[in-house]
Amino acid sequence: MNAKLINRPLYEDVAERLRTQIFAHELAPGSWLDEQSLAQQFGISRTPMREAIKVLASEGLVTTKMNRGAYVTEVDRGDLEQIFTVLALLEGQAARETAAKATEEDLTNLDNLHHRLEKAAADRDVEQFFDVNVKFHDLIQEIAGNKWMNEVIGDLRKVLKLQRRDSLSRAGRLQNSLIEHRAILQAILKRDAIAAELAMRKHLTHGLEATK
Repeated sequence: MNAKLINRPLYEDVAERLRTQIFAHELAPGSWLDEQSLAQQFGISRTPMREAIKVLASEGLVTTKMNRGAYVTEVDRGDLEQIFTVLALLEGQAARETAAKATEEDLTNLDNLHHRLEKAAADRDVEQFFDVNVKFHDLIQEIAGNKWMNEVIGDLRKVLKLQRRDSLSRAGRLQNSLIEHRAILQAILKRDAIAAELAMRKHLTHGLEATK
């Protein structure tokens, strides 16, 4: 636990370790982050631990409460509805821009990722499907090229990782998600910006419904 990564501040290394523990639910939603105990566990002083917690708070993964300290964020139904509403708007716009500006190489890369999604779905490999799904969305955002929009999307998706993965295990959701990705891809390949945006928004709306 004492190994430190080189060429970046210690608190960033600590933030990454905490982030990993949060996503793995080793630090469960609602759990209190005891700065002193965690600092001792990591073999560091409380200052970098405090800075690391601030980083996670800025990402929405940690919630600070007045005079009570910091807690791993708990995501309720209202939060999910608000997050998916914003994601549908932003990722819809990203899909629209990608359809308009993607190069032939970009389209090939998206198509290749989708083939990997198809294989994961055929193998009923939820973990692989989830991972490739993230890459597919990331590539669309990368092609769109709006760094400010992408930062917001990235932070919102980090919060969704507190609970999101389980939804793909629900009956029929993986196959439906695959069909939705096909529609997004086909619209982008046809360079139909409006259809791409609508397909992405529909995909996010169904993603919200799958969390019920």
